[in-house]
Amino acid sequence: MSDGSAYPRVYRRSAAGRPDRAAEVEAKRSNAAIPAVVVLAAVGLYFGQYTVFAPGLLGLVLAGVGLSFLSTRLNPLSAHFYLPKKPSWLAVGVVFLGALGLLADAYVLLARDLRGLGLPV
Repeated sequence: MSDGSAYPRVYRRSAAGRPDRAAEVEAKRSNAAIPAVVVLAAVGLYFGQYTVFAPGLLGLVLAGVGLSFLSTRLNPLSAHFYLPKKPSWLAVGVVFLGALGLLADAYVLLARDLRGLGLPV
């Protein structure tokens, strides 16, 4: 014991310095939903050429997924409940944006079809 104390130093500073907490938090968040939402939105818009049902249904599905993702972000007890990583705020926003776009497309298609039949919208 070179410092003159009778007890060894238990807590020592590491040679690497402080850990990067921001990088650790970002590594715990997942952006995996973003490519899936882009593909589902493209599929919904493509099939929207043929039926108003496809973008409406996919928009409702994405809205439900967005609410589920939002609940996992806000609930502190949901860590590792059914997702290994919590979705990032960006992923939650993209899911809701995709749902909003598909539901808006379904509304526009439905309004166009109803006007074509002579019904007021």
